[in-house]
Amino acid sequence: MDMLKTQYEPHTLLARSRLDSDSSLRRLLDPNIKPALLERFLIEWMSRAAYMTEPVDGWIRRTGQRCIEQGMEKLGNQLITHAKSETGHHVMTIDDARSLVQHWNTRRSPLLNIDELLSQTPTESMKEYRQIHDETIEGPNPVGQIAIEREIGFLAVYFGPRLMQQVETVLGKEVADKMTFLIEHVAVDVGHTLLNEKMLQEAITRSPEKGRIYAEIGARAMTTYIRFLGDCLHIAEDMLAPLRAVA
Repeated sequence: MDMLKTQYEPHTLLARSRLDSDSSLRRLLDPNIKPALLERFLIEWMSRAAYMTEPVDGWIRRTGQRCIEQGMEKLGNQLITHAKSETGHHVMTIDDARSLVQHWNTRRSPLLNIDELLSQTPTESMKEYRQIHDETIEGPNPVGQIAIEREIGFLAVYFGPRLMQQVETVLGKEVADKMTFLIEHVAVDVGHTLLNEKMLQEAITRSPEKGRIYAEIGARAMTTYIRFLGDCLHIAEDMLAPLRAVA
């Protein structure tokens, strides 16, 4: 019996359905979206994404250590090895943000400052995203961190190609080619998803009653990341809105 399909997958369906139903994601894929808004969204996303991505290798490594503590040595060692492949990925988001800002500043206004963008205060969704990881790793079910990686990988593989196509259609290949972080994750997360599924299958076979717990952790992380993307869109809209007179 495929424990992943029976004990885990059914409990992720609602969160995954939001990739089609969420109003912000639907607006990002709207053929009538204003090019400036889509481009400003990409800048906001990439400039904030380093906060979301920089801790990933540490999260995976800590999860491996916690799994070893709980007697899942094989799983733990797999995670510790896998963590090495995630080191430094946040640098890609910074480089993409810098490249996008340079492109924006040659064509649009107001002019943007990359250092100011990178130092912005995290949104509540950004802080919650980190909190979910830390609570899961330090809690009684650290395997839930694998579920987080699996569901965020699903988001990249399912939604990423559609967003990339939208960027190329609305903004052109020049801008699409600057999204190296997204391009890489659309490609490599297929393999990462398979690895995460294999590890989850092993963990759920060991403790079938925890399948739903893991799924709910992953679903919460995906829902939070979708909210983060919505925040980036709304911030981009506010930044492009006409200046209001101050009474």
